[in-house]
Amino acid sequence: MAQVLEFKLPDLGEGLTEAEIVRWLVEVGDVVAIDQPVVEVETAKAMVEVPCPYGGVVTARFGEEGTELPVGAPLLTVAVGAAEGSSGSAASPSSASSSLSSPSPSPSSGSGTESSGGSGNVLVGYGTGAPAARRRRIRPDRLDRAVAEAPVSVAPVVAAPVAEVLVAEAPVHEGPVPVVSPLVRRLARQHDIDLRRLAGSGPDGLILRADVDRAIRTAEETAAATARVQAPVAAVVAAPNGVAAASDAERIPLRGVRGAVADKLSRSRTEIPDATCWVDADATELMAVRAAMNAATGPSAGPKVSVLALLARICTAALARFPELNATVDTAAREIVRLPGVHLGFAAQTERGLVVPVVRDAHTRNAESIGAEIARLTELARTGKLSPAQLTGGTFTLNNYGVFGVDGSTPIINHPEAAMLGVGRIMPKPWVHQGELAVRQVVQLSLTFDHRVCDGGTAGGFLRYVADCVEQPAVLLRTL
Repeated sequence: MAQVLEFKLPDLGEGLTEAEIVRWLVEVGDVVAIDQPVVEVETAKAMVEVPCPYGGVVTARFGEEGTELPVGAPLLTVAVGAAEGSSGSAASPSSASSSLSSPSPSPSSGSGTESSGGSGNVLVGYGTGAPAARRRRIRPDRLDRAVAEAPVSVAPVVAAPVAEVLVAEAPVHEGPVPVVSPLVRRLARQHDIDLRRLAGSGPDGLILRADVDRAIRTAEETAAATARVQAPVAAVVAAPNGVAAASDAERIPLRGVRGAVADKLSRSRTEIPDATCWVDADATELMAVRAAMNAATGPSAGPKVSVLALLARICTAALARFPELNATVDTAAREIVRLPGVHLGFAAQTERGLVVPVVRDAHTRNAESIGAEIARLTELARTGKLSPAQLTGGTFTLNNYGVFGVDGSTPIINHPEAAMLGVGRIMPKPWVHQGELAVRQVVQLSLTFDHRVCDGGTAGGFLRYVADCVEQPAVLLRTL
């Protein structure tokens, strides 16, 4: 006998509490295998495909694409054992609940799945390793019959009430309402649908789930039409700042990556007393050194080295001299925490917004290694495949806003770090070189720092060392 199990949005780690549905990978009526990805969600950190720990027939999906759901909210329900010959075994409710708590560190940990019938994991990259089955659609009459006969173990779903639907063509039922499925009754109750006023499309007037879904859509369309009629009444609304705003003004929700950036920058401005110092530097020699590196040939010649990689290597050398800036502040304990290693973040602009991938243990890498890791993380950022772990844990950030064609900026510190180095565009400018006016490659460097961790002397010393390495790369070579 079939059993309907509910799969909830799991904890995706890194302190994330919600996710937005980007794309459903299955439809109602599809047969899914254990650990088959069923939905693609976007968190504040990355895009994630979420696999289902059950194998069976999808009987319901909760949330349309673009809907934001909290962790623990229902994602879909699966009729386990409803489809004859379906891929994946039936999962017990006990094993399902335990699978949502903590993912296993390796695929091999799911070796007991064959006996329990369910996956012990819900995150991408983990699971039993069972081969994914082809999507197969079940005939609607068989699906309705399987769901109707299934003992439901679905927790109540909190949903916004929908206005009661009155179907004029359908007579009011007298006596028992022709509904067999408890799932249909629950769905109607959650959306305030009067089943006595619905005309069933099943045999002998049996009310099916499709009938209730149709009534819900009708109610929503009626409510939307009413709102459109009433909208012109309020042509102008008062904005919070007192400025009149048109009623058709576009409102963009602050969620996903944009919302995470807004929260972090707001917290940075609220908690950190930041200050900024800047200096112009002659980058002509640095550019010449880079050109010589990339022009080298032979077995010892490695991949091309970018300007960002050289600046990153300079930053790690500067932080070794000024460890005060590789720190954070524990506000609760009122302590400055100096960090032993440098995990260097770099700002990357993508179609999804600004993200800051982190190069782990940058203090142990040379310029070539840092450059290769920056290139790898940048490609992942552009394709939206960065994991949450690759976007957290930074101790210092390098922000190359020069790629946008601007000379300078006062960047906001990436909370909870203590400093950020900003780099403007490198461009030809008149410059006094060896007592004579010449055209040189000049760049503006700016350092925004947390004034709690150090004073201006330390910040100025850090920035001056970076500028000296840019102007005279031999300064850095002496410490390698």
